[in-house]
Amino acid sequence: MVKEMKRILALFMTIACACMFAACGNTSNSGQNGAAEPVRPEGSPAEQNDSPTPETGAVGDGEDETISGTGGKAIVVYFSASGNTERVAELAAGELGADLFELVPVESYTDADLNWRDRNSRVCREHDDASLQDIELVSVEVPDWSAYDTVLFGYPLWWRETPWPVNSFIESNDFSGKTVIPFCTSTSNGLGDSGANLAEMAGSGNWIEGIRFSEHADEGSILNWVRGLGLE
Repeated sequence: MVKEMKRILALFMTIACACMFAACGNTSNSGQNGAAEPVRPEGSPAEQNDSPTPETGAVGDGEDETISGTGGKAIVVYFSASGNTERVAELAAGELGADLFELVPVESYTDADLNWRDRNSRVCREHDDASLQDIELVSVEVPDWSAYDTVLFGYPLWWRETPWPVNSFIESNDFSGKTVIPFCTSTSNGLGDSGANLAEMAGSGNWIEGIRFSEHADEGSILNWVRGLGLE
């Protein structure tokens, strides 16, 4: 009887120790996985694989999400730091026969400027200090702006947000009477509130559903999206 009790006690102690080690292991892993990782802006040298499938998201108040049959003249306005957004913009404009207008900083961003791993790089300093985010553009005036009924507005995501170099254009132009369709490029982050934030900044215009493309989205997915807008 005594031997049997000792055997049961030894088994109980073995199970208790195993449970304690398992709990410690889970706590350690949780701490590592919970560590915040920096989110790189478009244009930094590091590349990551991503799905070419675009992601859509609602923008604006949702009162009028239909753009088919709007007719009129279209323009694609975009800012691109490394060429990813530029590629989408050019394909969209080519498919629609629309005009293109690029937002160009007076002081362009170099590869070193866009190195998000360097906390002293230009893009990191601007991100951390809002007073540095007033970026002067070569021009914020689109020739014959009033003639355009539809605006496709493209940009990369920087730290899951709209990049500040676009702000002066948005704030300097009246979007009244225009249908505005935002699109962005990003390694892995979704559209989020970026389009809605632009709509709020603009304060005018019918900003509708936006879309996010991966950095290296295939041409077919871009053209299919453009054709589905019903603007041609």
